[in-house]
Amino acid sequence: MSTTYKVSTVYFEQPGPANTESVAKLACARAKELGIEHIVVASNTGATTRHFLGNGLKLVVVTHHVGFEAPGHDEMDASTRAELEAAGASLLTTTHLFANVERAAARKFGGIYVGGIISYTLRLFGQGTKVCLEIATMALDAGLIPYGKDVVAVGGTSRGADTAIVLRPAHAREFFETEVREVICKPRSIK
Repeated sequence: MSTTYKVSTVYFEQPGPANTESVAKLACARAKELGIEHIVVASNTGATTRHFLGNGLKLVVVTHHVGFEAPGHDEMDASTRAELEAAGASLLTTTHLFANVERAAARKFGGIYVGGIISYTLRLFGQGTKVCLEIATMALDAGLIPYGKDVVAVGGTSRGADTAIVLRPAHAREFFETEVREVICKPRSIK
C-alpha cells in the first residue's frame, strides 16, 4: 500500500522581493514540520538572509561569485559577512554551478552549453526554482550540507526570495539524481 501526503503549496501572484518575508516563514515552518535541519538560501547582499536568522535551523548562504556584477567586485561587504557568520550562518561564495567555464566558451566562440540548457529548462518553473537547485548542489559540493538528506532551498527572481522547495540534492557530477520532494511556495507568474 502506497503512502500519500497532502501538502499545501503557496503561490504568489508575482515574483520578486515583496515575497521574501512570507517565503522565510513558510520555508522555516515546513523545514521544522519535516525535521529538516538545513536551509540553503541565495543572498547576494545579506538582506534576504536576515529573514532566516534565529530560526533554529543550520543556515547556509550562497552568494553570487566575486566578479558576477563587475570584475573583482564582491556584492556582500565584509561587515555583512562577519555579521552573518557571527549569527551562525555558513557562507559560500564560488563559481555558480550552471555558469562555469562552459559559459565562457559559449560567449567567446558562440553556441550553447549544457549548463545554459539546464538553466533555461528549470526557469520554466521560475528563476527561483533554478536558483534553488543550483545553490543546493553548490552547498552539497562544498560540504556545507549532508549528503543523502532533505534540505530546504530558497531562491528568488533578481533580489529577495520568492521560491522555496524541499529537495535532496546530488553532487554536481550526478546532478540528475537530485530529487525535488516538495514545492513550498513559488510565483504563479514567472515574468
